Amino acid sequence: MVMAQSLFKVLREAQPESLIDVLAPAWSRPILQRMPEVNGAIDLPLAHGELALGKRKRLGHWLRGEGYDQAILLPNTWKSALIPWLARIPVRTGWLGEMRYGLLNDWRQLDRVRLPMTVQRFNALAYPKDQEGLPEIPSPRLVVKVMDIQAALASLGLEKGRRPILALCPGAEYGPAKQWPAAYFGELALRHLENQWDVWLFGSDKDRLVCSQVNAVADGRCRDLSGRTSLAQAVDLMALADAVVSNDSGLMHVAAALDRRLVAIYGSSDPGFTPPLSDKARVLSLALACSPCFQRECPKGHLDCLRRLSIDQVVQALADLPR
Repeated sequence: MVMAQSLFKVLREAQPESLIDVLAPAWSRPILQRMPEVNGAIDLPLAHGELALGKRKRLGHWLRGEGYDQAILLPNTWKSALIPWLARIPVRTGWLGEMRYGLLNDWRQLDRVRLPMTVQRFNALAYPKDQEGLPEIPSPRLVVKVMDIQAALASLGLEKGRRPILALCPGAEYGPAKQWPAAYFGELALRHLENQWDVWLFGSDKDRLVCSQVNAVADGRCRDLSGRTSLAQAVDLMALADAVVSNDSGLMHVAAALDRRLVAIYGSSDPGFTPPLSDKARVLSLALACSPCFQRECPKGHLDCLRRLSIDQVVQALADLPR
């Protein structure tokens, strides 16, 4: 969703008077509300992978009355193309994906070599089918409000003092093959705490275990926010961070879009495919012969792509970040 803002920026630049509404899962609404280019968020009332033809038909009929001129589809699934088709939106643009002839009437054939990055594939859909050259890639930039930050601080009993804040994001929804060891995060936290930093741990309810492991190594001196914040609060609070260290995760992309100084750690995934889109971000990847493997768990059982990436390397990357 964060990477999609790059597409919204391209669309708004080309058509300043256009209104961009985004149909997406309800959880993404706080992200969309922090994108100035987005006029409105429409909640998609479907679970991941759910067909629910009746729900799609009702939503398509409702959208038909809204008078949209074009729908741009970012998912490549057949199911995702049903609603714009049912809504009879005149121009329905997207990659052909799962043989979506008819459902799309402005379909494109993806050249994965020419467009290796996800954000390039998104942004190419803003241009005519025969457009030459690579698409423009403006960096996402989420906009937070001071009043929302203050409300989040008050709700969680936090204060932004004079000490700099290091935000750590040790979880990864995809699986352990994307997670730098919790002990390393904990040692990194300790070093910063001893140098008069505050350390805040970010994550969802699913990240409570790994965050508790990090905090245990740091003698319980971190502020563990995992599972305690809404997504909106997490975004607003991360805007206060002076530096962020994160696995390849959604929160990593949020930190980049907030223009935070960021070290992004890659293990089983490919930094060339979904990199953080910010000139203040530094990617760390050992690029071993066995990576990227794109597996949830290390198929070789050693996790060398992450275990061999040292705390000192991360500390040095933080020191090298532009201010």
